[in-house]
Amino acid sequence: MSPSLGRSLLHPRSVALIGASDDATKTGGRPLAYLRRAGFSGAVYPVNPRRETVQGLRAYPSLDALPEVPDHAFILTPTEGALEAVAACVARGVPLATVLAGGFAEEGEAGRARETELRRILAGGSTRLLGPNSIGIVNVATGLSLTANGAFAEPEIRRGGVFVASHSGSMIGAILSRGLAKGLGFAGFVSTGSEVDLSLGEICAATLDDPAIDVYALFLESIAHGSDLRRFAAAAASQGKPVIAYKLGRSAQGAELSQSHTGAIAGEDGIADAFLRDCGIARVETLEGLIEGVPLIRRVGIPSRPLRPRVAVVTTTGGGAAMVVDQLGLRDIEAAVPSEATMARLTDRGVVAPRGRILDLTLAGTRPAVMSAALETLLEAPEFDLVVAVAGSSARFQPDLLVPAITSAARNAGRPLVAFAAPEAPQALAHLAEAGIPCFRTPEACGDAIAAVFGRRPAKALPPQVTTRAGGTSRLLDEAEGYAVLARLGLPVASHAVVEAGATASPIGYPVAVKLLSAQVLHKTELGGVALGIGDDAAFRVAAAGIAERVPRAQPGLAVERLLVQAMASGLGEVLLSIHRDADAGLVVMLAAGGILAEIHRDRSLRLGPVDRSEARAMMDEVKALRALAGYRGRERGDLDALADAIVALSACGADIVEAEINPLVVRRAGEGVVAVDAVVRVRENFMIGEAMTGETP
Repeated sequence: MSPSLGRSLLHPRSVALIGASDDATKTGGRPLAYLRRAGFSGAVYPVNPRRETVQGLRAYPSLDALPEVPDHAFILTPTEGALEAVAACVARGVPLATVLAGGFAEEGEAGRARETELRRILAGGSTRLLGPNSIGIVNVATGLSLTANGAFAEPEIRRGGVFVASHSGSMIGAILSRGLAKGLGFAGFVSTGSEVDLSLGEICAATLDDPAIDVYALFLESIAHGSDLRRFAAAAASQGKPVIAYKLGRSAQGAELSQSHTGAIAGEDGIADAFLRDCGIARVETLEGLIEGVPLIRRVGIPSRPLRPRVAVVTTTGGGAAMVVDQLGLRDIEAAVPSEATMARLTDRGVVAPRGRILDLTLAGTRPAVMSAALETLLEAPEFDLVVAVAGSSARFQPDLLVPAITSAARNAGRPLVAFAAPEAPQALAHLAEAGIPCFRTPEACGDAIAAVFGRRPAKALPPQVTTRAGGTSRLLDEAEGYAVLARLGLPVASHAVVEAGATASPIGYPVAVKLLSAQVLHKTELGGVALGIGDDAAFRVAAAGIAERVPRAQPGLAVERLLVQAMASGLGEVLLSIHRDADAGLVVMLAAGGILAEIHRDRSLRLGPVDRSEARAMMDEVKALRALAGYRGRERGDLDALADAIVALSACGADIVEAEINPLVVRRAGEGVVAVDAVVRVRENFMIGEAMTGETP
């Protein structure tokens, strides 16, 4: 990212306010009022052809009349004048323009036409655009309060290291006010709006070199421009700057991501979740988790691996602690029982409590010496990754009983200590926040933030760009063609042959499966196009005739011309293995419980591709159905090494492969491999089966 963009965003030496109002209470007048009150030291040029002065400053009739080219122009005009103002910025060579107005692609055909014109105007110059529908950008340290957001009437914004980037302008105000109430200090804010030009990822990347920023908090409505976000996340991780995000869209919307099972099982939000995890971004489920999780992610830093932390819970109130344990358990995080050695050390320090998932000190824990001893011992215990201190009723009116004990224990701790206050205890939480202790007002936010922060994977950089030839459309291969592609990728496929519909015997022996072979049909079973366990010539003729009769009846107009004859394959289990190219996330690899009930079970693991062998192993660990194949309770072990090889091979497919799904991939006994017995493969339109495939290397 060019240094000039970072300067124009956060450190402009001069700004122009195009369409600035003389009335500081109006939307068009707020930016000038905010800039002056925040003490912005750069030059400010109001542009308003109808006034000689604006809020006491000289006004200019046009951008061309300014004495210099401003670093940043904030366009405050209504939609009708925004295009003309952007054109003026491009003509004058303004590095960055922000458009406040909406009325573009979100408003139907006329709005889309305006957006097309906006893109055309930008294409003619070097001006970058923030917005449209952006409420502005703020740098707290320099007084750059270049925003029309009413929330910045806030009398004082605490300075700190958090940079907030949001698709939603209104949520900037919510995060600001709630964050200030929780003791957060901010470095800056940006509302990205419609991202016609600059994306959220590009903007954040341009701010990475700012030493005032140490944590990024994102409010996302989508993962559009995913490659930009992914590049930013990898760069942020390399600089030790963690990223936490709240993304809308957890509810199932039934998005049709593909025509195969993959889209239904992965789900739109499942892909977004996998994307954020592989970017090393901690995705929280709650707004409070986003705000209160910042001190925790700052304390934990950048992960070397995802971790399901073992948590010690110590309390003076059993009920409050039980709520935390419950929230952790819902997220598959263990509230661990202290070891016998740790219990002995607690006893030696005068801490008496029953051994269990909750170390309940009862009223004795309200004595600072007892709580300090308990926390210090647990923070030193090797069996824990994190300690949660749950404060009871005394935290509301007597914060001095617990707060000093918690802050003292955290000061030299080698692992994180967080606090949850069961009562409404604003004073205690404020003291803890001031001391840099991650603290939570609800058990839900506590569990949410812990799971998100510790569940991150190391940020995965974009794979090398692959060469794709012309042709944006795709086509579905028939099953035999799909097997040819899979075999070239190194995936074992069941022995098979293609015969005409009138064939009377299997050319590959028995037992076999007989299937309709057509690139027009994804799910042959639903049309009656599959017959299994065919054992001789007579049964073959019956099966072929049955398919020829059933399929045209189920789908009129579909002729049965060819059949696929495939050797029956058996093993210890079945999985679904697929890749899908998502428009925003890129290549998504999925491993799931296989078979015809795959969509019902939704037992799956997702990663951004390509994946290496360690990632393939981690995916296998996340699919519950595969535990039986790992020798669970003395069962025979499946060939999980071969399955890992298959995951890696399919994930390294070339850019010519748009989508591929193997369901099922049969997992045989250890040492016997895996074999694909059904496949759906979609390729770019002009891809030829025999040509070389461009590859993506893990």
